[in-house]
Amino acid sequence: MNKDAVGAALLDYFNNNYSEDIIVKSSISEDDIISVPYLFRSEDEFPYLEKIALKHCKGKVLDVGAGGGCHSLFLKENGFDVEAIDISEGAVKVMSKRGVSAELANFYDVTEKYDTLLFLMNGLGLAEDLKGLSKFLLKAKSLLNTNGQILLDSSDIKYMFEEEDGSVWVDLNNKYYGEVTYQMQYKGIITDQFNWLFVDFEKLREFAASVDLKTELLYEDDSNQYLAKLTL
Repeated sequence: MNKDAVGAALLDYFNNNYSEDIIVKSSISEDDIISVPYLFRSEDEFPYLEKIALKHCKGKVLDVGAGGGCHSLFLKENGFDVEAIDISEGAVKVMSKRGVSAELANFYDVTEKYDTLLFLMNGLGLAEDLKGLSKFLLKAKSLLNTNGQILLDSSDIKYMFEEEDGSVWVDLNNKYYGEVTYQMQYKGIITDQFNWLFVDFEKLREFAASVDLKTELLYEDDSNQYLAKLTL
């Protein structure tokens, strides 16, 4: 718990001790902020992409990296058999107190099979980098029941490298531009650095095809954030 910045923030908010937000430090931009109340958003506050994802859920659902549990709670209230996992001890405590079936677990340690694997809030980032994307997809594929599906969102962040004239400068000799390093800070708690992947849709489709997964684009917004469905 000493480096569980997100978990500490969730617990403070749940216990009515909210006083500040989570600071996000990244390798590609200035410090940003995650509003802690946003992690407890209700159905009315879900972005359109999330509403589409939740509408497509079916059968037994695993909500991966579930955070405060807003999506799992919505699914449970709508009659779904849903389980949530997170690597944050604080997040799991909060979800359990909210009535969500939550477990402290790493996605790569899961063995049970599901009809829907749900990865929201750029959940594809768990792959960490392009080298890890095939491993991520193979693991997800192994957890699918017959006719199961993977619902995930990501973004093409090429716009982060736009020049003033509208051109895009990307060093093709360097790592893939969607490989980002993050740290989260809340009050005096700061996480270790961790890698996170943003991948453009065409590259996702290419990697998915290489492990025999079919990719369907369900939604894409004006900022190149998209929702995809992957099936066997």
